[in-house]
Amino acid sequence: MPLGLTNAPDSFQNLVNDIFEDILDIFVVVYLDDIMVFSSSEEEHFKHVASVLQRLRDSNLFAKASKCLFHASSVEYLGYVVSSEGLKIYSPKFQQILNWTQPKNIKALQSFLGFSNFYHHLIKNYSKKISALTSLLKKDYSFIFNEESLSQFQILKESFTTAPILFHYNPSLPTIVETDASDYAFGTVLSEVNDSGRHPISFDSFKLLPAELNYEIHDKELLGIVWALKCWKAFLLSLSDPFEVLTDHSSLQYVMSSKVLSCCQARWAEFLSEYHFSITYPPGGLATLPDAFSHWDNVYPKRFFSIQVEVFSDLVDQIQKAVWQDQDYKEILKRLARGESVSDYSLEPQVIFLLFKDREVIPRNNKIQLDILQKHHDSPFAGHPGQEKILKLIERDFYWAGMNKIIKDYVSSCQKCSRSKKFPHKKFEIINPLQIPSGPWDSLSIDFVTQLPLSSNFDSILVDVDRFSKIVIFIPAHSTITDLDLALTWSSNKYC
Repeated sequence: MPLGLTNAPDSFQNLVNDIFEDILDIFVVVYLDDIMVFSSSEEEHFKHVASVLQRLRDSNLFAKASKCLFHASSVEYLGYVVSSEGLKIYSPKFQQILNWTQPKNIKALQSFLGFSNFYHHLIKNYSKKISALTSLLKKDYSFIFNEESLSQFQILKESFTTAPILFHYNPSLPTIVETDASDYAFGTVLSEVNDSGRHPISFDSFKLLPAELNYEIHDKELLGIVWALKCWKAFLLSLSDPFEVLTDHSSLQYVMSSKVLSCCQARWAEFLSEYHFSITYPPGGLATLPDAFSHWDNVYPKRFFSIQVEVFSDLVDQIQKAVWQDQDYKEILKRLARGESVSDYSLEPQVIFLLFKDREVIPRNNKIQLDILQKHHDSPFAGHPGQEKILKLIERDFYWAGMNKIIKDYVSSCQKCSRSKKFPHKKFEIINPLQIPSGPWDSLSIDFVTQLPLSSNFDSILVDVDRFSKIVIFIPAHSTITDLDLALTWSSNKYC
């Protein structure tokens, strides 16, 4: 195979894959000309090494003895040290990072981040440690290596010296996926449990996209689980036993059994159905590892504004009085007050609210319903949300009969939304111009001028325009003219 060809690495990788096809990832791993043979015992290892060397000989490939290492308990492979304990960074590699000088331009910074990113799954909180550095790569940012950038540059380099050993994944052991989402980021840890405790397999973290920043916190937490399972898909789909997902949002324990899901939640639930797992809500303080990844100080907005929020105490009093006067709920309230159980209904004892599926019941009172709609839609802090969003906001806390239709009618009739928002519509068709007439009176444009004062018993004017010469003819007519009368009037005119 000639050297220097762009497809040379691919061709050679295909060759070695064909040679070791039936034993790849069983006791041998091959990347181009780097071959690693692993075994669980010394006796097996002799057989495995002999099998690999024999296959190389049969294919007319040869291993250089001076570059080979046989029967070692640990070996450097592709920038890592692989041993029975696990995986860690090869010492000369992180020494090279420690000696890396401060980047002077974007190209130098890209080179450093490209090198360090190769080991990102070994570095706890990696995305946090490079956030100030990656911001220097944006097009609208000038390259100014300030104190914050220099501090993160040094912290990142030092992190390579303290990177933990990642254990080898054993699918027979209990597997745990820890996730957490803050307002701005995800964090996840894949670990497994053996006799000595829980051990990390890999770390990862990810900043939220601009559109994802608008999600509700429970949707962010659910998206964090989806993202983590996609990240560890190769490990988790092959498990025969269910694995455990730890999250600090207790409501997610019931997401797979919920009957009411949004469009996004339904898509995520369909994806999650491929996996065999259980969601667990650990006691406070036990899910600190992914929390450290997701709650990043330096990705929060640098400006904070104080606002005054109106307290709806008057609305609370109105609801309490009106619900007892509503004939539909009066009997339910009496039964609950006597200690009887009513399906889906309950009482909030502190403020004496009637609850329907843990949501506050709003009586048939147009004023109260309108007040709730205005506070959730028209308020400057609400921002005139759309129909689906305001429905989600109100459904979290309130319930009344026919609320879906009332909310949609209210939003669709909002004048500010109609004036300010762009609504989807079909694409406009291309308007083709009329062809140029070949001569005078070949093509006419006809229209009426109506609702004129009576003159000689006529109240309208028939306007004929010759499209070729632009000559205009005005013919008196009646507003009650029929198609037949129009044809007779037009044909009898001496100008036509």
